[in-house]
Amino acid sequence: MGGYRRQTVAADGICALAAGLLAFEIRFNSPHGAPFYLLLSLTLPVLWVGTLGLAGGYDIRFIGVGSDEFRRVLNAGIFLTGAVAFTAYALHSELARGYVVAALPTVTVLDLLARFTIRKRLHKLRRLGSCMRKVVVVGHADVVSDLAAMLRRESYHGLSVVAACVADSARRGGPEVLDGFPVIAGLGRVADVVQRYDADTVAVLACPEMSGVALRELAWELEKTGTDLCVAPALLDVAGPRTTIRPVAGLPLLHVDHPEFTGTKQVIKDAFDKVLGLSALALLLPVFIAVALAIRFSDSGPAFFRQTRVGKDGRGFTVYKFRTMVMDAEDRKAQLTVSNDSDGVLFKMRKDPRITAVGGWLRRWSLDELPQLINVVRGDMSLVGPRPALPDEAARYGDYVRRRLVVKPGLTGLWQVNGRSDLSWEESVRLDLRYVENWSLVLDLQILWKTASAVMTGSGAY
Repeated sequence: MGGYRRQTVAADGICALAAGLLAFEIRFNSPHGAPFYLLLSLTLPVLWVGTLGLAGGYDIRFIGVGSDEFRRVLNAGIFLTGAVAFTAYALHSELARGYVVAALPTVTVLDLLARFTIRKRLHKLRRLGSCMRKVVVVGHADVVSDLAAMLRRESYHGLSVVAACVADSARRGGPEVLDGFPVIAGLGRVADVVQRYDADTVAVLACPEMSGVALRELAWELEKTGTDLCVAPALLDVAGPRTTIRPVAGLPLLHVDHPEFTGTKQVIKDAFDKVLGLSALALLLPVFIAVALAIRFSDSGPAFFRQTRVGKDGRGFTVYKFRTMVMDAEDRKAQLTVSNDSDGVLFKMRKDPRITAVGGWLRRWSLDELPQLINVVRGDMSLVGPRPALPDEAARYGDYVRRRLVVKPGLTGLWQVNGRSDLSWEESVRLDLRYVENWSLVLDLQILWKTASAVMTGSGAY
């Protein structure tokens, strides 16, 4: 990660230099008329990199993954703008406001784009197994295996499990190798295992054997080698904003706030859905007409497909989609059940013979989903939410899975940006529940942004 951090610093400096020179050109349009501002443009990279450092923009825990990195860049931009304004006021300086207004917002925007580009390259390298941090996991065999599978699936986190210290391995006669990495019985040898496998990080999972005293002693041992220590609470897919650590009687207790399904935030989400949905319908009207004509000319059948789906609180509604299958698709479904590629209650086929030529193209680019904007405007669906379920699927939900129905289903969601039809049933449910438990308008915006990338690549669309 040291190399990635150096690339980030270099990119930050280049963005600041470009923004400064661009602002100078816009404001003065002459290299001779304002030498002070030319010098200021040349020193802006130093000011920008220093401000980012103060804002934690180079903290190795945050760069490369998550939204904290981008938030810190925004904070640096706001802080530097405020500092310049305060300094100019305090010194009674006649600083050219046009230069400041052009330079500082520009460097912030350029740097966000640059870091996004560098991050995408990093994630690509991590998918190939490069730029990974070595992790030793401590806990019980089942949760260790689950964490290893998740880190393998979501390689962009940059964590690779190289070994595990398992509390119950000796008692249960557990394996010496689990999912391709060695398993060491007992929790008293963690520091030795870290040294043996040259690990960067130790991840301690929820484990009663790792008491407060044992964890403190482990932290002291890892402190000698500078190895990072992470402690995972016994929470499933609960996002950081819902958790706060509050000291009670000397103990750092983790408090978990309840998810918000009513109130002001929900009103804002509904308004956001309707405004954006109506705007999208107006802008995409020519696309609707073109797709409808293509379907009609292909087999003379109807352009739209209507189907009953299960929405919020289990209420049924009619979903609208562009028709991608032959007219008797539902009648032929029973004959194809044996060819189901799904491992759960869903029916999926990679090469479904019922899909028409036009329909395959529509699914490839997710154009068949566009009429669901009508459902969004009507209030049946949200732009972002769990996958809308069929009635026979919802009838087979257990109590745990029915949690998906406490919010409106979505036109897109975490399932759309994390594999789409390639997901297993269990993984699809996990992602939907993660969204339900942690939804926010910011998360919706992130998912909408990632949806565009998922649609362009066509990954998992069939």
